Amino acid sequence: MKMMIKITHQIIYLLILISLSACGDSPQQLTPLPDDAVILAFGDSLTYGTGANKGESYPAVLETSVNRKVINAGVPGELSVQGLKRLPKFLDKYHPALLILCHGGNDILQKFDLAKAEANIRQMIALAENRNIPVILLGVPNPGLFLSDADLYNKIADSTAVTYIPNLIAKILSDASMKSDPVHPNNTGYSKMASALASTLKNSGAL
Repeated sequence: MKMMIKITHQIIYLLILISLSACGDSPQQLTPLPDDAVILAFGDSLTYGTGANKGESYPAVLETSVNRKVINAGVPGELSVQGLKRLPKFLDKYHPALLILCHGGNDILQKFDLAKAEANIRQMIALAENRNIPVILLGVPNPGLFLSDADLYNKIADSTAVTYIPNLIAKILSDASMKSDPVHPNNTGYSKMASALASTLKNSGAL
């Protein structure tokens, strides 16, 4: 009898955990984007569109699918410390209604101090939030056979108000048909990124 009660309690506990987990997966609500809103896509080569032709980057595809101006502010090879220095002028120039942030990949590839990369990305988010600009964060995977976002992105997402799309790039780079090389998508992969972002914008109420 005691064993049955114990098992029942365990089942109830698991059901509670599953329920809480499902609640956590609900998309965070964003402010609706006006028709003339500007979205700033900021990052390195993954934002620039390395591995695809001009006009096939995820910002270019996203602009067409959401009918909003999307600025491609990607610089191939850029480190997070350089991005942190560059970001303020773009925020002040374009006054975006939304920032899509995908940075830190070169810090990971070059095996730089990821604690510093995390701090730099947190400061980028703070720069946007201090201007009342919401942020969508994309993680970058560690190199390896089975790809998943580096831990620093989960840590940032857990402790900030960003909208986080976990393992989007990792899933794309895990599919040979969607990548141009081990660390960059091809046109199909960038289109997949844009589609996922458009869906997030719609599900969060931004569109």
